[in-house]
Amino acid sequence: MYRFLLSRQWVILTLVGLVLIPVMVKLGFWQLHRHEHRVAQNQLIDRSIHAEPVPVTELTAPGRPLPRADMWRTVTATGTYDAAHEVVVRQRTAADESTIGYYVLTPLDLDGGRTVLVNRGWIPAGGDLTKFPDVPAAPRGTVTVTGRMMADETTEGSGIKDRQGLPDRQVMLINSAQQAKLLHRPVLAGYIEQTAPKSPHHTPELVPEPDHDSIGPHMAYAVQWWLFAAAVPVGWVVLARRERRDRAAAAATGTDAAEPDTPGTAPEPTGTDPADAPVARTAAAPE
Repeated sequence: MYRFLLSRQWVILTLVGLVLIPVMVKLGFWQLHRHEHRVAQNQLIDRSIHAEPVPVTELTAPGRPLPRADMWRTVTATGTYDAAHEVVVRQRTAADESTIGYYVLTPLDLDGGRTVLVNRGWIPAGGDLTKFPDVPAAPRGTVTVTGRMMADETTEGSGIKDRQGLPDRQVMLINSAQQAKLLHRPVLAGYIEQTAPKSPHHTPELVPEPDHDSIGPHMAYAVQWWLFAAAVPVGWVVLARRERRDRAAAAATGTDAAEPDTPGTAPEPTGTDPADAPVARTAAAPE
Protein backbone atom coordinates (compact mmCIF):
# COMPACT_ATOMS: atom_id res chain seq x y z
CA MET A 1 0.00 0.00 0.00
CA TYR A 2 2.80 2.43 0.97
CA ARG A 3 5.63 0.66 -0.83
CA PHE A 4 6.25 3.85 -2.81
CA LEU A 5 7.82 5.29 0.36
CA LEU A 6 10.87 3.16 -0.42
CA SER A 7 11.42 4.97 -3.70
CA ARG A 8 14.45 7.21 -4.09
CA GLN A 9 12.36 10.37 -4.20
CA TRP A 10 10.51 9.59 -0.97
CA VAL A 11 13.63 8.44 0.89
CA ILE A 12 15.35 11.75 0.10
CA LEU A 13 12.24 13.74 1.10
CA THR A 14 12.01 11.86 4.40
CA LEU A 15 15.69 12.39 5.20
CA VAL A 16 15.41 16.13 4.49
CA GLY A 17 12.42 16.35 6.85
CA LEU A 18 14.28 14.46 9.59
CA VAL A 19 17.14 16.95 9.31
CA LEU A 20 14.93 20.05 9.26
CA ILE A 21 12.92 19.17 12.39
CA PRO A 22 15.81 19.30 14.95
CA VAL A 23 17.36 22.30 13.21
CA MET A 24 14.12 24.27 13.48
CA VAL A 25 13.63 23.22 17.11
CA LYS A 26 17.15 24.38 17.94
CA LEU A 27 16.59 27.71 16.18
CA GLY A 28 13.42 28.16 18.24
CA PHE A 29 15.31 27.65 21.51
CA TRP A 30 18.02 30.04 20.31
CA GLN A 31 15.40 32.75 19.83
CA LEU A 32 13.89 31.88 23.22
CA HIS A 33 17.26 32.37 24.92
CA ARG A 34 17.66 35.72 23.17
CA HIS A 35 14.22 36.72 24.47
CA GLU A 36 15.16 35.70 28.01
CA HIS A 37 18.46 37.60 27.76
CA ARG A 38 16.63 40.72 26.58
CA VAL A 39 14.10 40.51 29.40
CA ALA A 40 16.88 40.06 32.00
CA GLN A 41 18.83 42.97 30.54
CA ASN A 42 15.78 45.24 30.60
CA GLN A 43 15.23 44.39 34.25
CA LEU A 44 18.89 45.09 35.05
CA ILE A 45 18.81 48.45 33.26
CA ASP A 46 15.61 49.46 35.03
CA ARG A 47 16.98 48.54 38.47
CA SER A 48 20.32 50.24 37.83
CA ILE A 49 18.86 53.47 36.47
CA HIS A 50 16.41 53.87 39.35
CA ALA A 51 18.88 52.87 42.08
CA GLU A 52 20.28 55.48 44.43
CA PRO A 53 23.48 57.09 43.07
CA VAL A 54 26.76 55.90 44.57
CA PRO A 55 30.29 57.30 44.28
CA VAL A 56 32.02 55.92 41.21
CA THR A 57 34.95 54.66 43.32
CA GLU A 58 32.62 52.17 45.04
CA LEU A 59 31.99 50.31 41.78
CA THR A 60 35.25 50.38 39.89
CA ALA A 61 39.01 50.59 40.21
CA PRO A 62 41.92 50.78 37.77
CA GLY A 63 42.37 47.57 35.83
CA ARG A 64 39.31 45.85 37.31
CA PRO A 65 36.62 44.88 34.79
CA LEU A 66 33.19 46.28 35.62
CA PRO A 67 30.82 43.48 36.74
CA ARG A 68 27.71 43.13 34.61
CA ALA A 69 25.54 43.66 37.68
CA ASP A 70 26.94 47.21 37.97
CA MET A 71 26.28 48.17 34.36
CA TRP A 72 24.07 51.27 33.93
CA ARG A 73 24.27 51.95 37.67
CA THR A 74 23.85 55.62 38.53
CA VAL A 75 27.10 57.04 39.94
CA THR A 76 28.53 60.40 40.92
CA ALA A 77 32.07 61.73 40.58
CA THR A 78 33.58 64.99 41.83
CA GLY A 79 36.76 66.44 40.39
CA THR A 80 38.20 68.72 37.72
CA TYR A 81 38.15 68.15 33.97
CA ASP A 82 41.45 67.64 32.13
CA ALA A 83 40.46 69.37 28.88
CA ALA A 84 44.01 69.19 27.54
CA HIS A 85 43.68 65.41 27.17
CA GLU A 86 40.13 65.41 25.85
CA VAL A 87 39.48 63.12 22.87
CA VAL A 88 36.55 62.45 20.55
CA VAL A 89 35.16 59.02 19.68
CA ARG A 90 34.48 58.61 15.97
CA GLN A 91 31.43 57.23 14.15
CA ARG A 92 28.81 57.71 16.84
CA THR A 93 25.20 58.52 16.04
CA ALA A 94 22.91 61.13 17.52
CA ALA A 95 19.92 60.22 19.69
CA ASP A 96 17.67 59.86 16.63
CA GLU A 97 20.35 57.71 14.91
CA SER A 98 20.10 59.83 11.78
CA THR A 99 23.40 61.72 11.96
CA ILE A 100 26.95 60.51 12.55
CA GLY A 101 29.29 62.51 14.73
CA TYR A 102 31.51 62.16 17.80
CA TYR A 103 31.27 61.41 21.49
CA VAL A 104 33.24 63.86 23.62
CA LEU A 105 35.39 61.92 26.10
CA THR A 106 36.98 64.04 28.83
CA PRO A 107 39.12 62.79 31.74
CA LEU A 108 37.89 63.87 35.18
CA ASP A 109 40.66 63.99 37.78
CA LEU A 110 39.49 62.83 41.19
CA ASP A 111 41.04 63.27 44.61
CA GLY A 112 43.83 60.83 45.31
CA GLY A 113 45.42 60.97 41.87
CA ARG A 114 42.91 58.78 40.07
CA THR A 115 40.99 59.65 36.91
CA VAL A 116 37.66 58.56 35.44
CA LEU A 117 36.57 59.01 31.84
CA VAL A 118 33.36 60.95 31.23
CA ASN A 119 31.37 60.74 28.02
CA ARG A 120 30.00 64.28 27.99
CA GLY A 121 27.73 63.62 25.02
CA TRP A 122 27.43 63.79 21.24
CA ILE A 123 28.42 66.50 18.78
CA PRO A 124 27.98 66.50 14.98
CA ALA A 125 30.95 65.83 12.75
CA GLY A 126 32.53 68.82 11.08
CA GLY A 127 33.44 69.17 7.44
CA ASP A 128 37.04 68.03 7.87
CA LEU A 129 37.21 64.65 9.58
CA THR A 130 41.01 64.75 9.68
CA LYS A 131 41.05 67.58 12.23
CA PHE A 132 39.96 67.79 15.83
CA PRO A 133 36.40 69.20 15.80
CA ASP A 134 35.15 72.24 17.64
CA VAL A 135 34.19 70.88 21.04
CA PRO A 136 32.17 72.84 23.63
CA ALA A 137 34.49 73.64 26.50
CA ALA A 138 34.22 71.51 29.62
CA PRO A 139 33.27 73.34 32.85
CA ARG A 140 36.22 74.70 34.80
CA GLY A 141 36.89 74.19 38.45
CA THR A 142 35.49 71.48 40.65
CA VAL A 143 32.39 69.80 39.23
CA THR A 144 30.15 66.94 40.27
CA VAL A 145 29.03 64.68 37.46
CA THR A 146 26.16 62.20 37.57
CA GLY A 147 25.81 59.47 35.01
CA ARG A 148 25.46 55.82 34.11
CA MET A 149 28.39 53.50 34.77
CA MET A 150 29.45 51.77 31.56
CA ALA A 151 31.97 49.02 30.85
CA ASP A 152 35.00 49.54 28.64
CA GLU A 153 34.37 49.03 24.94
CA THR A 154 36.34 46.30 23.17
CA THR A 155 36.51 45.14 19.60
CA GLU A 156 34.99 41.78 20.55
CA GLY A 157 32.10 43.17 22.59
CA SER A 158 31.17 46.19 20.49
CA GLY A 159 32.01 44.92 17.02
CA ILE A 160 33.84 48.19 16.32
CA LYS A 161 37.15 47.89 14.50
CA ASP A 162 39.91 49.73 16.35
CA ARG A 163 41.60 51.49 13.45
CA GLN A 164 45.16 52.71 13.59
CA GLY A 165 46.60 55.97 12.23
CA LEU A 166 43.65 58.14 13.27
CA PRO A 167 43.98 61.93 13.45
CA ASP A 168 45.31 63.40 16.67
CA ARG A 169 43.00 63.06 19.71
CA GLN A 170 40.54 60.81 17.90
CA VAL A 171 39.74 57.24 18.95
CA MET A 172 37.37 54.48 17.92
CA LEU A 173 36.71 52.92 21.33
CA ILE A 174 36.02 54.19 24.83
CA ASN A 175 38.59 52.16 26.73
CA SER A 176 40.13 53.10 30.06
CA ALA A 177 43.28 51.01 29.53
CA GLN A 178 44.06 52.80 26.26
CA GLN A 179 43.54 56.20 27.84
CA ALA A 180 45.63 55.28 30.88
CA LYS A 181 48.61 54.72 28.56
CA LEU A 182 48.11 58.16 27.03
CA LEU A 183 47.57 59.91 30.35
CA HIS A 184 50.36 58.08 32.20
CA ARG A 185 48.26 57.79 35.35
CA PRO A 186 45.71 55.37 36.83
CA VAL A 187 42.28 55.46 35.22
CA LEU A 188 39.23 53.78 36.71
CA ALA A 189 37.91 50.91 34.60
CA GLY A 190 34.87 51.73 32.52
CA TYR A 191 33.50 55.23 32.04
CA ILE A 192 30.63 57.49 33.06
CA GLU A 193 27.90 58.25 30.54
CA GLN A 194 26.92 61.71 31.77
CA THR A 195 23.27 62.45 32.56
CA ALA A 196 23.72 65.62 34.66
CA PRO A 197 24.37 68.46 34.75
CA LYS A 198 23.02 69.42 31.35
CA SER A 199 24.88 71.93 29.25
CA PRO A 200 23.14 75.33 29.12
CA HIS A 201 23.65 75.32 25.34
CA HIS A 202 22.38 71.71 24.97
CA THR A 203 25.68 70.67 23.48
CA PRO A 204 27.23 68.20 23.74
CA GLU A 205 23.93 66.35 23.44
CA LEU A 206 23.62 63.94 26.36
CA VAL A 207 23.33 60.26 25.46
CA PRO A 208 19.76 59.04 26.09
CA GLU A 209 19.16 56.15 28.44
CA PRO A 210 19.07 52.73 26.78
CA ASP A 211 15.76 51.26 25.68
CA HIS A 212 14.54 48.90 28.38
CA ASP A 213 10.82 48.71 27.57
CA SER A 214 10.63 46.72 24.35
CA ILE A 215 11.43 43.01 24.38
CA GLY A 216 11.85 42.57 20.65
CA PRO A 217 10.41 39.92 18.33
CA HIS A 218 12.50 37.00 19.59
CA MET A 219 9.66 35.16 21.34
CA ALA A 220 7.50 35.39 18.22
CA TYR A 221 10.40 34.05 16.16
CA ALA A 222 10.82 31.12 18.58
CA VAL A 223 7.14 30.14 18.24
CA GLN A 224 7.40 30.52 14.48
CA TRP A 225 10.35 28.11 14.25
CA TRP A 226 8.55 25.53 16.42
CA LEU A 227 5.44 25.78 14.23
CA PHE A 228 7.62 25.16 11.20
CA ALA A 229 9.10 22.08 12.91
CA ALA A 230 5.61 20.75 13.68
CA ALA A 231 4.47 21.41 10.11
CA VAL A 232 7.16 19.14 8.62
CA PRO A 233 5.74 15.77 9.81
CA VAL A 234 2.19 16.97 9.17
CA GLY A 235 3.12 17.93 5.64
CA TRP A 236 4.91 14.61 5.15
CA VAL A 237 1.78 12.66 6.16
CA VAL A 238 -0.45 14.80 3.91
CA LEU A 239 1.84 14.26 0.93
CA ALA A 240 2.11 10.52 1.58
CA ARG A 241 -1.66 10.06 1.80
CA ARG A 242 -2.17 12.13 -1.35
CA GLU A 243 0.41 10.03 -3.17
CA ARG A 244 -1.32 6.83 -2.04
CA ARG A 245 -4.71 8.15 -3.17
CA ASP A 246 -3.37 9.23 -6.56
CA ARG A 247 -1.69 5.85 -7.10
CA ALA A 248 -4.85 3.98 -6.11
CA ALA A 249 -6.95 6.10 -8.47
CA ALA A 250 -4.49 5.52 -11.32
CA ALA A 251 -4.52 1.75 -10.68
CA ALA A 252 -8.31 1.66 -10.58
CA THR A 253 -8.58 3.56 -13.86
CA GLY A 254 -6.18 1.19 -15.58
CA THR A 255 -8.15 -1.93 -14.44
CA ASP A 256 -11.51 -0.59 -15.64
CA ALA A 257 -10.08 0.10 -19.08
CA ALA A 258 -8.96 -3.54 -19.43
CA GLU A 259 -12.41 -4.98 -18.60
CA PRO A 260 -15.22 -5.52 -21.28
CA ASP A 261 -18.11 -3.11 -21.36
CA THR A 262 -20.73 -5.79 -20.51
CA PRO A 263 -19.49 -8.60 -18.30
CA GLY A 264 -20.65 -12.10 -19.43
CA THR A 265 -21.37 -11.12 -23.06
CA ALA A 266 -19.27 -12.62 -25.83
CA PRO A 267 -17.65 -10.23 -28.20
CA GLU A 268 -19.12 -9.62 -31.61
CA PRO A 269 -17.46 -11.57 -34.50
CA THR A 270 -15.19 -9.57 -36.66
CA GLY A 271 -15.48 -11.67 -39.82
CA THR A 272 -17.88 -14.04 -41.70
CA ASP A 273 -17.17 -17.76 -41.80
CA PRO A 274 -18.94 -19.62 -44.71
CA ALA A 275 -19.56 -22.50 -42.37
CA ASP A 276 -21.49 -20.21 -40.07
CA ALA A 277 -23.73 -18.84 -42.89
CA PRO A 278 -27.41 -19.71 -42.52
CA VAL A 279 -28.67 -22.52 -44.77
CA ALA A 280 -31.67 -21.59 -46.95
CA ARG A 281 -34.54 -24.06 -46.97
CA THR A 282 -35.50 -25.37 -50.41
CA ALA A 283 -39.13 -26.21 -51.02
CA ALA A 284 -39.67 -29.82 -51.94
CA ALA A 285 -40.76 -30.43 -55.55
CA PRO A 286 -44.11 -32.02 -55.88
CA GLU A 287 -43.97 -35.56 -56.88
